Amino acid sequence: MIYVHINELLQKRNKTKYWLCKNMNISTENLNHVIRGETSAISFKYLEDFCKYLDCSLDELIEIKKESKK
Repeated sequence: MIYVHINELLQKRNKTKYWLCKNMNISTENLNHVIRGETSAISFKYLEDFCKYLDCSLDELIEIKKESKK
């Protein structure tokens, strides 16, 4: 499972989702889909913009978590 640390990075930088949406020209709905993991793909442009505006590396932005087997 892929986890995107957008909320944590926004908090760390004292920024809001609204601020990020305005800078990236992305809708709040689409940003929330990314945050909740409800999207099947993210363009390289968005990945680059997330890193640019959140001042982070791709490693800080995205984490791959192994799903526990039941």
